[in-house]
Amino acid sequence: MDENQNQNQLNIELTEEIADGIYSNLAIITHSTSEFVVDFVKVMPGVPKAKVKARILLTPQHAKRLLAAMQDNIQKYEAVHGTIKQTESIGLPMNFGGPAAQA
Repeated sequence: MDENQNQNQLNIELTEEIADGIYSNLAIITHSTSEFVVDFVKVMPGVPKAKVKARILLTPQHAKRLLAAMQDNIQKYEAVHGTIKQTESIGLPMNFGGPAAQA
């Protein structure tokens, strides 16, 4: 491996706590002129209250790259496992009490 290849490598650390992951069955996305905010929520049936379990802030450019990466991975998943079936909406308002998508 030459020196240029070493300079282009990025070592990413994954702590044990983060590696366990957080379950989410609802994502709320809002945006301003400078960022996208994705709140990951776990909604439990019959429970009228839910907490945001994780919040991710992205630049618009990174949000678009994430969208492309998700589309690519979904296509690869469906090629192996078949079409992902859409289920009915859980009936929550789209803003779920969160901030409006404004700056």
